[in-house]
Amino acid sequence: MLLGALLFAKGYWNATRDPVLRAATVSVADWPAGQGSVRILLLSDLHVAGPDMPPERLARIIDTLNRLKPDLVLIAGDLVSERGVATHIYTPAEVIAPLGRLRAPLGVVVTPGNHDHWFRPDALRGEMEKQGLLVLQNAAVKAGPLIIGGIDDDYSGHADVPKALAAMDALGAGVPIILSHSPDIVPELRRPVAAVFAGHTHCGQIRFPVIGALSYVSRYGDRFACGDIRDRAQRVFVGAGLGTSIVPIRFNTPPDVWLVTLTPKDASR
Repeated sequence: MLLGALLFAKGYWNATRDPVLRAATVSVADWPAGQGSVRILLLSDLHVAGPDMPPERLARIIDTLNRLKPDLVLIAGDLVSERGVATHIYTPAEVIAPLGRLRAPLGVVVTPGNHDHWFRPDALRGEMEKQGLLVLQNAAVKAGPLIIGGIDDDYSGHADVPKALAAMDALGAGVPIILSHSPDIVPELRRPVAAVFAGHTHCGQIRFPVIGALSYVSRYGDRFACGDIRDRAQRVFVGAGLGTSIVPIRFNTPPDVWLVTLTPKDASR
Protein backbone atom coordinates (compact mmCIF):
# COMPACT_ATOMS: atom_id res chain seq x y z
CA MET A 1 0.00 0.00 0.00
CA LEU A 2 2.84 2.38 0.82
CA LEU A 3 4.54 1.67 -2.50
CA GLY A 4 1.26 2.25 -4.34
CA ALA A 5 0.74 5.56 -2.54
CA LEU A 6 4.29 6.67 -3.35
CA LEU A 7 3.87 5.76 -7.02
CA PHE A 8 0.59 7.65 -7.23
CA ALA A 9 2.15 10.68 -5.55
CA LYS A 10 5.06 10.63 -8.01
CA GLY A 11 2.68 10.23 -10.97
CA TYR A 12 0.55 13.14 -9.71
CA TRP A 13 3.64 15.31 -9.32
CA ASN A 14 4.62 14.44 -12.89
CA ALA A 15 1.16 15.40 -14.12
CA THR A 16 1.16 18.79 -12.42
CA ARG A 17 4.60 19.93 -13.60
CA ASP A 18 4.91 22.96 -15.85
CA PRO A 19 4.76 21.86 -19.49
CA VAL A 20 7.94 21.17 -21.43
CA LEU A 21 8.43 23.51 -24.38
CA ARG A 22 9.35 21.60 -27.53
CA ALA A 23 10.41 23.41 -30.69
CA ALA A 24 10.79 22.57 -34.36
CA THR A 25 11.14 24.31 -37.71
CA VAL A 26 9.37 23.29 -40.90
CA SER A 27 10.79 24.60 -44.19
CA VAL A 28 7.99 25.13 -46.69
CA ALA A 29 8.40 25.25 -50.46
CA ASP A 30 6.21 27.71 -52.39
CA TRP A 31 6.03 30.08 -49.44
CA PRO A 32 4.14 33.27 -50.42
CA ALA A 33 6.52 36.01 -51.56
CA GLY A 34 7.07 38.77 -49.03
CA GLN A 35 5.66 36.78 -46.10
CA GLY A 36 7.80 36.21 -43.01
CA SER A 37 7.98 33.04 -40.93
CA VAL A 38 5.01 32.05 -38.76
CA ARG A 39 5.39 30.78 -35.19
CA ILE A 40 2.65 28.33 -34.22
CA LEU A 41 1.97 27.30 -30.63
CA LEU A 42 0.23 23.92 -30.29
CA LEU A 43 -1.73 23.10 -27.13
CA SER A 44 -3.65 19.86 -26.75
CA ASP A 45 -5.65 17.85 -24.24
CA LEU A 46 -6.17 20.53 -21.62
CA HIS A 47 -8.61 18.30 -19.72
CA VAL A 48 -9.77 20.97 -17.31
CA ALA A 49 -11.04 19.18 -14.18
CA GLY A 50 -10.05 18.64 -10.57
CA PRO A 51 -7.75 17.77 -9.04
CA ASP A 52 -4.84 18.31 -11.43
CA MET A 53 -6.10 20.93 -13.92
CA PRO A 54 -8.33 23.57 -12.31
CA PRO A 55 -8.92 26.69 -14.41
CA GLU A 56 -6.49 28.62 -12.23
CA ARG A 57 -3.61 26.34 -13.20
CA LEU A 58 -4.48 26.62 -16.90
CA ALA A 59 -4.58 30.41 -16.60
CA ARG A 60 -1.08 30.43 -15.06
CA ILE A 61 0.24 28.23 -17.87
CA ILE A 62 -1.31 30.47 -20.51
CA ASP A 63 0.18 33.60 -18.97
CA THR A 64 3.60 31.96 -19.25
CA LEU A 65 3.04 30.80 -22.82
CA ASN A 66 2.00 34.29 -23.93
CA ARG A 67 5.61 35.35 -23.32
CA LEU A 68 6.59 33.20 -26.33
CA LYS A 69 4.66 35.65 -28.53
CA PRO A 70 3.33 33.11 -31.05
CA ASP A 71 1.75 34.32 -34.26
CA LEU A 72 -0.96 31.65 -34.08
CA VAL A 73 -2.27 29.35 -31.36
CA LEU A 74 -3.78 25.97 -32.24
CA ILE A 75 -5.70 23.92 -29.64
CA ALA A 76 -6.16 20.28 -30.58
CA GLY A 77 -9.23 19.45 -28.52
CA ASP A 78 -10.17 17.71 -25.28
CA LEU A 79 -10.70 20.89 -23.32
CA VAL A 80 -12.50 19.02 -20.53
CA SER A 81 -12.40 15.84 -18.48
CA GLU A 82 -15.72 14.41 -17.45
CA ARG A 83 -14.80 10.80 -16.65
CA GLY A 84 -12.45 8.75 -14.52
CA VAL A 85 -11.46 9.99 -11.07
CA ALA A 86 -12.11 13.71 -11.66
CA THR A 87 -12.86 15.34 -8.32
CA HIS A 88 -14.49 18.44 -9.77
CA ILE A 89 -16.25 19.07 -13.09
CA TYR A 90 -16.27 22.72 -14.11
CA THR A 91 -18.91 24.57 -16.12
CA PRO A 92 -18.24 25.36 -19.79
CA ALA A 93 -17.70 29.01 -18.87
CA GLU A 94 -15.13 28.08 -16.21
CA VAL A 95 -13.34 25.72 -18.60
CA ILE A 96 -13.06 28.25 -21.41
CA ALA A 97 -12.39 31.47 -19.46
CA PRO A 98 -8.59 30.95 -19.24
CA LEU A 99 -8.37 30.52 -23.02
CA GLY A 100 -9.54 34.10 -23.46
CA ARG A 101 -6.13 35.15 -22.10
CA LEU A 102 -4.28 33.74 -25.12
CA ARG A 103 -2.68 36.37 -27.35
CA ALA A 104 -1.70 35.78 -30.98
CA PRO A 105 -2.05 38.18 -33.94
CA LEU A 106 -3.32 35.45 -36.29
CA GLY A 107 -5.80 34.22 -33.69
CA VAL A 108 -6.60 31.12 -31.65
CA VAL A 109 -8.11 28.15 -33.51
CA VAL A 110 -9.69 25.13 -31.84
CA THR A 111 -10.97 21.75 -32.98
CA PRO A 112 -13.04 19.66 -30.52
CA GLY A 113 -11.92 16.35 -29.06
CA ASN A 114 -13.83 13.26 -28.02
CA HIS A 115 -14.25 14.39 -24.40
CA ASP A 116 -15.69 17.70 -25.62
CA HIS A 117 -18.31 15.83 -27.66
CA TRP A 118 -19.11 13.62 -24.67
CA PHE A 119 -19.56 16.66 -22.40
CA ARG A 120 -21.48 19.74 -23.64
CA PRO A 121 -20.16 20.53 -27.12
CA ASP A 122 -22.62 23.29 -28.00
CA ALA A 123 -22.08 25.08 -24.69
CA LEU A 124 -18.30 24.80 -25.03
CA ARG A 125 -18.42 26.20 -28.57
CA GLY A 126 -20.63 29.06 -27.43
CA GLU A 127 -18.20 30.00 -24.67
CA MET A 128 -15.23 29.83 -27.04
CA GLU A 129 -16.94 32.13 -29.50
CA LYS A 130 -17.65 34.58 -26.66
CA GLN A 131 -13.92 34.60 -25.91
CA GLY A 132 -13.03 35.28 -29.55
CA LEU A 133 -11.72 31.79 -30.32
CA LEU A 134 -12.40 30.29 -33.74
CA VAL A 135 -13.82 26.76 -33.66
CA LEU A 136 -13.31 24.72 -36.84
CA GLN A 137 -15.33 21.56 -37.33
CA ASN A 138 -14.63 20.15 -40.80
CA ALA A 139 -14.10 23.70 -41.98
CA ALA A 140 -11.26 26.04 -42.94
CA VAL A 141 -10.04 29.59 -42.52
CA LYS A 142 -7.32 31.76 -44.02
CA ALA A 143 -4.91 33.40 -41.54
CA GLY A 144 -1.99 35.37 -42.91
CA PRO A 145 -0.14 33.12 -45.37
CA LEU A 146 -1.84 30.00 -43.97
CA ILE A 147 -4.90 27.99 -44.95
CA ILE A 148 -5.96 26.22 -41.76
CA GLY A 149 -8.17 23.16 -42.03
CA GLY A 150 -9.87 22.05 -38.83
CA ILE A 151 -11.03 18.44 -38.78
CA ASP A 152 -13.57 17.45 -36.14
CA ASP A 153 -12.89 14.56 -33.79
CA ASP A 154 -12.20 11.22 -35.44
CA TYR A 155 -12.37 9.08 -32.29
CA SER A 156 -16.03 9.98 -31.62
CA GLY A 157 -17.01 9.72 -35.29
CA HIS A 158 -17.31 13.43 -36.15
CA ALA A 159 -14.45 13.77 -38.64
CA ASP A 160 -15.21 14.58 -42.27
CA VAL A 161 -11.83 14.82 -43.97
CA PRO A 162 -13.13 15.37 -47.55
CA LYS A 163 -15.36 18.22 -46.36
CA ALA A 164 -12.49 19.93 -44.56
CA LEU A 165 -10.14 19.55 -47.53
CA ALA A 166 -12.78 20.95 -49.89
CA ALA A 167 -13.20 23.95 -47.58
CA MET A 168 -9.43 24.50 -47.69
CA ASP A 169 -9.35 24.31 -51.49
CA ALA A 170 -12.16 26.86 -51.72
CA LEU A 171 -9.99 29.46 -49.97
CA GLY A 172 -7.47 29.59 -52.81
CA ALA A 173 -3.71 29.94 -52.55
CA GLY A 174 -1.88 29.67 -49.25
CA VAL A 175 0.25 27.37 -47.09
CA PRO A 176 -2.02 24.49 -45.99
CA ILE A 177 -1.91 23.14 -42.44
CA ILE A 178 -4.35 20.91 -40.56
CA LEU A 179 -5.51 20.89 -36.96
CA SER A 180 -7.19 17.76 -35.64
CA HIS A 181 -7.66 16.27 -32.20
CA SER A 182 -6.67 12.80 -33.39
CA PRO A 183 -3.72 12.18 -35.71
CA ASP A 184 -5.54 9.15 -37.14
CA ILE A 185 -6.86 11.36 -39.96
CA VAL A 186 -3.39 11.58 -41.55
CA PRO A 187 -3.72 8.49 -43.81
CA GLU A 188 -6.93 10.00 -45.25
CA LEU A 189 -5.21 13.12 -46.59
CA ARG A 190 -5.06 12.99 -50.36
CA ARG A 191 -1.81 14.94 -50.47
CA PRO A 192 0.68 16.25 -47.90
CA VAL A 193 0.17 19.60 -46.21
CA ALA A 194 2.90 21.72 -44.61
CA ALA A 195 2.14 20.23 -41.19
CA VAL A 196 -0.56 18.41 -39.23
CA PHE A 197 -1.09 19.40 -35.59
CA ALA A 198 -2.81 16.96 -33.20
CA GLY A 199 -3.00 15.50 -29.71
CA HIS A 200 -5.23 12.74 -28.27
CA THR A 201 -2.53 10.13 -27.58
CA HIS A 202 -1.09 11.90 -24.49
CA CYS A 203 2.14 10.25 -25.69
CA GLY A 204 0.80 7.26 -23.78
CA GLN A 205 0.39 9.23 -20.49
CA ILE A 206 1.76 6.24 -18.56
CA ARG A 207 4.81 4.67 -20.19
CA PHE A 208 6.68 1.93 -18.41
CA PRO A 209 10.37 1.20 -18.92
CA VAL A 210 11.03 -1.57 -21.45
CA ILE A 211 7.35 -2.37 -22.19
CA GLY A 212 6.35 1.18 -23.12
CA ALA A 213 2.82 2.62 -23.07
CA LEU A 214 -0.25 0.53 -22.39
CA SER A 215 -2.13 2.29 -25.21
CA TYR A 216 -1.98 5.29 -27.54
CA VAL A 217 -5.76 5.20 -28.20
CA SER A 218 -5.14 4.94 -31.93
CA ARG A 219 -6.20 2.40 -34.50
CA TYR A 220 -2.67 2.72 -35.94
CA GLY A 221 -0.89 1.64 -32.75
CA ASP A 222 2.25 3.72 -32.20
CA ARG A 223 2.44 5.11 -35.76
CA PHE A 224 1.34 8.55 -34.52
CA ALA A 225 2.32 8.05 -30.90
CA CYS A 226 4.08 11.25 -29.95
CA GLY A 227 6.15 14.23 -30.94
CA ASP A 228 7.63 15.30 -34.27
CA ILE A 229 6.72 12.55 -36.75
CA ARG A 230 7.61 12.14 -40.41
CA ASP A 231 4.96 9.85 -41.84
CA ARG A 232 6.01 9.24 -45.44
CA ALA A 233 5.88 12.75 -46.96
CA GLN A 234 3.80 14.20 -44.14
CA ARG A 235 5.13 16.12 -41.10
CA VAL A 236 2.95 15.53 -38.03
CA PHE A 237 3.20 17.08 -34.56
CA VAL A 238 1.44 15.19 -31.75
CA GLY A 239 1.41 16.86 -28.34
CA ALA A 240 1.51 15.05 -25.02
CA GLY A 241 -1.13 17.44 -23.74
CA LEU A 242 -1.39 19.62 -20.65
CA GLY A 243 -3.91 17.65 -18.61
CA THR A 244 -4.66 14.00 -17.97
CA SER A 245 -7.39 11.54 -18.86
CA ILE A 246 -9.08 8.99 -16.56
CA VAL A 247 -6.40 9.15 -13.82
CA PRO A 248 -4.42 12.29 -12.84
CA ILE A 249 -0.97 10.74 -13.20
CA ARG A 250 1.85 10.64 -15.76
CA PHE A 251 4.98 8.54 -16.08
CA ASN A 252 7.70 9.27 -18.64
CA THR A 253 5.33 11.57 -20.55
CA PRO A 254 5.59 15.11 -19.15
CA PRO A 255 3.00 17.71 -20.15
CA ASP A 256 4.18 19.63 -23.19
CA VAL A 257 3.47 22.26 -25.80
CA TRP A 258 4.99 22.69 -29.26
CA LEU A 259 6.31 25.88 -30.80
CA VAL A 260 6.66 25.18 -34.53
CA THR A 261 8.09 27.76 -36.91
CA LEU A 262 6.97 27.55 -40.52
CA THR A 263 9.52 29.27 -42.69
CA PRO A 264 10.31 29.70 -46.40
CA LYS A 265 12.49 26.85 -47.62
CA ASP A 266 15.25 29.17 -48.82
CA ALA A 267 15.42 30.82 -45.39
CA SER A 268 16.80 27.66 -43.80
CA ARG A 269 19.80 27.42 -46.14
